[in-house]
Amino acid sequence: MKSFSQNQFNPTLPSLYQVKNCSKITGQERVDCTTKMGCFSYNLFSCSPSCQVPVTGSFACQFKTTPYKQLPTLFKQKKKHFNGCQRASRVVSYYALKTPPYKLDALEPYMSKRTVEVHWKEHHGAYVEGLNKALAKSDILYGYTLHDLVKVTYNNGNPSPDFNHAAQVWNHDFFWESMQPGGGDMPELGMLEQIEKDFGSFTNFRNTFAETALTLFGSGWVWLVLKREEPRLEVVKTLNAVTPIVWGDIPIINLDMWEHAYYLDYKNDKENYVNAFMDHLVSWNMAMARMARAEAFVNLGEPKIPIA
Repeated sequence: MKSFSQNQFNPTLPSLYQVKNCSKITGQERVDCTTKMGCFSYNLFSCSPSCQVPVTGSFACQFKTTPYKQLPTLFKQKKKHFNGCQRASRVVSYYALKTPPYKLDALEPYMSKRTVEVHWKEHHGAYVEGLNKALAKSDILYGYTLHDLVKVTYNNGNPSPDFNHAAQVWNHDFFWESMQPGGGDMPELGMLEQIEKDFGSFTNFRNTFAETALTLFGSGWVWLVLKREEPRLEVVKTLNAVTPIVWGDIPIINLDMWEHAYYLDYKNDKENYVNAFMDHLVSWNMAMARMARAEAFVNLGEPKIPIA
């Protein structure tokens, strides 16, 4: 039986997959399933300890115990028995814990490595894991992008149980990318002009953003958004997991005002946390890129705007 390396038998298979003992099987040759590994091709075979399955073409094998967080995609099994094995008939996308676009200590001293580590790995990671567990039990949410999944589960203001996990994964992905080492200061060119037009001055915008954050009661988020209809910039706050994409607004930057985002570094001093974000962390480079993309689509009358 001829063995294949990962790239030989499937060059598109993500590198995070753990591949072992994979072979090309043709004709009457069979693959031994006693290793309890799944064999993946256009169909998925979830093998019982003693079965053997005839397979044609090439396939890949993956350990069943690979953690959710280590996989870019996972497979949802709609089980059908096939010669003693359970056969999956379709595939659904699952979500990975995205890595912040900088080292975990890159935001120090304004956001410590410890805060980023706990916030990203534990809190953000828990939302990813919760979302994937929910999707594994659902046939209804098959095939959605994360952006669309948030809007579908919001259900026009009557959120389904899966909304909180989906929205918090989206919110956190957006939050990490709203910061950069050496951030803060002021935006440039068209972004600054739009802020001055809509708020009167950059100082007025900064004060509005800070006041909105400090008057948010409980947990939630503060956002600079582009209103789709006008279009104009506006500062809004949302409670808990809610994100302005469910109303059709286009987020430009966001700030996490959940307690775990700042307590290790600032205790209950939210004002210093907000000031540190505005003066040293916010990524105006990312904000300007998002703004340019959003304006281009708004001017074209495009209803679906790629935000993140």
